[in-house]
Amino acid sequence: MNAKTDVIRLAEVRSTPLSVDEVREAVADPAAGGIALFAGAVRDHDHGKEVTALSYSAHPAAADELRQVAARIAERFDIRAVAAVHRTGDLQIGDLAVVVAVSSGHRATAFDACRALIDELKQTVPIWKHQRFAGGASEWVNSA
Repeated sequence: MNAKTDVIRLAEVRSTPLSVDEVREAVADPAAGGIALFAGAVRDHDHGKEVTALSYSAHPAAADELRQVAARIAERFDIRAVAAVHRTGDLQIGDLAVVVAVSSGHRATAFDACRALIDELKQTVPIWKHQRFAGGASEWVNSA
């Protein structure tokens, strides 16, 4: 399937809480035998240190780049639909930071495309994570 606009069902960067159900429903398709979904949550530790606070910021072009990533996934894989949302702003431990999903005729393609989607998103979409640790240290991470 080519990267038609109807294949990219959702591609947004937003400051409001994310919904796994919204993303799953976005990729639902009667011809899809498989839906693969990844939800990235804020964890309470990183690099062996306790995370106490975390925020994400995004370049104004982040949503456009996210849409381009989704289009590249649709070009590379035989999928029915693709969806991705990323959160910005201050998040709490356990909050969803990113949710991506892909549907296809078969599970193997859905799994492969979903993994490629989250990996490429993390590498290319200009979203930065600022995490603060117990004891006052902090760090910026280039992408989510």
